[in-house]
Amino acid sequence: MWIQLAITGLLVAMLPITIIITSKDTDKYRKLIWVTLFLTMDLIMFGSFTRLTDSGLGCPDWPGCYGEANPIQAHANISAAEAAMPTGPVTVFKAWIEMIHRYIAMAVGVLIISILVVSWRRWKNSQKQLTSYSPVLPFSLLLLVLLQGAFGAWTVTMKLQPIIVTGHLLLGLTLLGILTVLGARHQHVSIDAAASKLFVPAIIGLALLVTQIVLGGWVSTNYAVLACTDYPLCHGQLIPPMDFHHGFTLWRELGKTSSGDLLPVEALTAIHWVHRNFAILVVGYIAWLAHKALKMEGLRKTARWMLIIIAVQFLTGVSTIFLSWPIVIAIMHNGGAALLVFLLMLLIYRASHNKSY
Repeated sequence: MWIQLAITGLLVAMLPITIIITSKDTDKYRKLIWVTLFLTMDLIMFGSFTRLTDSGLGCPDWPGCYGEANPIQAHANISAAEAAMPTGPVTVFKAWIEMIHRYIAMAVGVLIISILVVSWRRWKNSQKQLTSYSPVLPFSLLLLVLLQGAFGAWTVTMKLQPIIVTGHLLLGLTLLGILTVLGARHQHVSIDAAASKLFVPAIIGLALLVTQIVLGGWVSTNYAVLACTDYPLCHGQLIPPMDFHHGFTLWRELGKTSSGDLLPVEALTAIHWVHRNFAILVVGYIAWLAHKALKMEGLRKTARWMLIIIAVQFLTGVSTIFLSWPIVIAIMHNGGAALLVFLLMLLIYRASHNKSY
């Protein structure tokens, strides 16, 4: 099984590697980074699709599916589980979604190993003078990928425990952030000297965004999206009945309190209410930050995209409530959060390197 999985990961990685090799970009290392970043973004969004279609347990073991490398070989076991429970967590469709998610993750791992190898060779060949090729960040990416694999396994073995699933999401976004820094190192952009003034505000913006993403992940992993079906009120009230204690107890099973009882509706309401109200602060702050960045050379394009994405985020967030959580809009909302991480990391890097480079 392990050999088959490794071969599958390599085969999936061959498509982006072919794109890199055949690219007209003379700097293949830079192309490798950006292609890996793009695939990581795809992985994050496909991960949300996996979660939203309840496919996280489509294969109830890890890393294979019933001890096999793909759902075709495991078809008999999957079909038996589906026949026993047609609306349960294991179906042929869900098994394929879960395994495709794992295959993409393996391909990202292959590309990150490639980044590490190329960066180390170029750094060594330059007598360790080219800091832009320092293997420190690529090596940290490899460690993160290994940790991500562990969280992927725990997601399955611990039956979608909310804190594990949320941590899995955050690690994916951390990968995206580090890849953004690596990519920005190899872009030549003239930056306004005053951009350094935005460094601390951008760090604050990233901290607020990450907090909001954690809250959003907590909403999603606890299936609390429809805990309030009206907006801006919740159950017709500004402050509805809520159970913060059970809602924000981190170590517990999905749908249960720490003592094993069913999670009360008031706990789901608390989870949803905190996320939707903290969003107002995040939207306002990032819009203000983007407005400031619009005035500075080298940051205008990033700032425009920040304004567009934060507006789309607000609209998709509200739409999930009024349209009863359509999957396409929910995936867009997850993708928008990832794009904002990318844009803020880009802004932070450029604000800290406010020279022509």
